[in-house]
Parts: sequence; structure tokens; C-alpha cells
Amino acid sequence: MISAKHVFCLIAASAAVACGTHRADMALLPAAAFEAEVDGLPVSLYTLRGGGLAMQVTNYGARVVSLWTPDCDGRYEDVVLGYESLDRYLHNDGERFLGAVVGPVANRIGAGAFTLDGEAYALPRNDHGQTLHGGLRGLDRVVWDVVEATGDRLVLHYLHRDGEEGFPGNLDIEMTYSLTPDDEFRIDYRATTDKATPVNISHHSFFNLKGEGNGTVLDNELTINAGRFTPVDSVLIPTGELASVECTPFDFRVPHAIGERIGADDVQLRNGGGYDLNWAIDRKSPDGLELAARVYEPTTGRTLEVWSDQPGLQFYSGNFFDGATTGKYGRPLRFRESLALETQRFPDGPNRPEFPSTILRPGETYTHTCVYRFGVQER
Repeated sequence: MISAKHVFCLIAASAAVACGTHRADMALLPAAAFEAEVDGLPVSLYTLRGGGLAMQVTNYGARVVSLWTPDCDGRYEDVVLGYESLDRYLHNDGERFLGAVVGPVANRIGAGAFTLDGEAYALPRNDHGQTLHGGLRGLDRVVWDVVEATGDRLVLHYLHRDGEEGFPGNLDIEMTYSLTPDDEFRIDYRATTDKATPVNISHHSFFNLKGEGNGTVLDNELTINAGRFTPVDSVLIPTGELASVECTPFDFRVPHAIGERIGADDVQLRNGGGYDLNWAIDRKSPDGLELAARVYEPTTGRTLEVWSDQPGLQFYSGNFFDGATTGKYGRPLRFRESLALETQRFPDGPNRPEFPSTILRPGETYTHTCVYRFGVQER
């Protein structure tokens, strides 16, 4: 049952958004800090607005640089991690994947190799002998063509050429970022190929619903709609098993604070330095949008729901940030002060025929929709 306090919180936040009460809190980044050429191609910064949200995106890596949303009192904070200039993304001293699209195969490919239709492919290894998020120059390190840029919508295109980073096929990708009147950040992916190739594209924003640099996510209450997960070995490659979450620290079928069990004596938590695993979503149908996860931040009342048509969700609890680098507002990016929720097929899919297929063939179309829905709840 929704309480009177919850209703008041929703009404207050909606009213603040409608009248712009706290929009002055938003310090949008200047476009000039992102205007340059990379590899001879133009890069810029685009500002989208929709519902009560404002978001800034650069076409270098299709990165979400900032995303402003109100709390229960209508106060705005930027809830994604990022840098304040293009130069810092080009020569970053911290996390490579902040806010980026990742692929053409997100997550890890074991030993940087796979065999497809009898042919062996070797990829650059960039993560302890594995290939992570597309290799040394994945989709996060290229300039995307801007097809359309309107007030609430940005359409981007990239042709990932045959042999790029070792992957076969000319993979033609179109991706749309949009903000909806319902306070949703929606991502629609579409891709075709002229040769069989693995595809598993995802989005890699790091969220802190308190605001970038404003403290831990360990008190955030997380729900994941999944009764199984894919255990990994010491280098985070799935073993092939689909394990039950029952009686484990990975059971988020009802809300748990992220920090409640993160220190448990469990080999999977040791392997990832915390949560860094793929959950197999309990889907009611093979396609269509379904709720995969929900986060509630108790100090601001902000909520984040993740809706997806994909079978998997990677939850990462910000285990490798150490405060050595700063974000766009000069605050350190510290240990477990952000989280990532990446909708996807399962990791190491090209080497795991028992997992949902990642192979796209000529004449087929890869599609994937992910929706990050923001809201508020009583504190």
C-alpha cells in the first residue's frame, strides 16, 4: 500500500519539476569543453531534456556525461559519474568506461578467443588475459556519427568494420538515446551484419543516486528479479553453471542493502572484490520489456528501475574505484560509491552454446532496449 507520506513525496517532487523550483541547482557542462576532432571526426556535447530529467551526452563513445534528476524534495543532483572535458576521456586517469556504450561484445570473452562456424578468432586481451567490453578500442573509444539530435532524442550510428578488434563482419549499429515524459532514460539498439559475428552491446553508466561523489552506495536497497546467476572463476569468466541464488548473498528477489552481505565469506564475492556478476532475469516471455532491477536510495528518496528485453543483468558495486581520480565536480571517485546495472546477454556468450546466443547472422537484426526509470519514494 502506498502511504500518505509516499504520495506527498511524489506530488512534491512532481510539483518542483513542473515549476522548475530547483532547476537552478543544475550546473550543466559547457559544450566548448567537448568540441574537438578525434581521428579526424567532429566531437561535441549534446543536452537532452525530457520529463524531469536533463542529460548530456558526447558522441565520443556515446557517453552519458551527466544526468540530472530530482530527489524527494525536488532538489536536483547529477547521478552519473563522468568527467568535465573530452580531454579527460581521451587521456583518463581512472575508469575507462564511465557512461559509455560497450561492445560489440560487452562483458568478458574468455582467453580473448572464440570459434564461430569452424573459424577461430583471436581478440586483443585487455583484462587479465581476457577480452573485456570489445577490446582495446571498443565502442567506447570511437566517434559515433550523429544522425539526429533533438530536444529529447539523440540518434547515433557506427560501422564496426570487418576485422576491427579481431571481430568478423561489418556490423552496422544504430543507437537511440531518449528521455521520456515519464522520467525515463531509454536506449534502443539496432544492428545488422554481412558476416556471422557475436553481438552483445550494453550501456555502462555508473550511478550514485545521492549524486556523483556524495557517498557510498552500500546503503542503497537493491532488488533483482532473478532466481539464478552465472558463477565465475578467478578471472571472472563464467563456469557455465546457472546457480540458484537461494541462501546466498546473491538473492535480491526482495530488497537488501547492497552492503548487507557484500563482505560475506563467499568465493564469488572474493573473485569480484564485491558484486560483479551476471544475474539470469526471471522473464515471463522471451522478449518485451520487463522489470529487471530496482534501486532505492534512502537519504534522497530517489529510485531507479531497470527495464529490459534482455536475459541478463550485470550488477557491479564499484569495487575498483580507489579515490585516486576525481569526477567532473572535483570530488574523488571512491570505493563503492557507484554501481552499474548493465542489461545484456550472458558473459562469454560466444564460447557458451548453453547460454542465450550472442551470434548475429546476415539477414537478421539485433535489437535491444534498456530503460532506466527514475522516481522518488518516501524516506
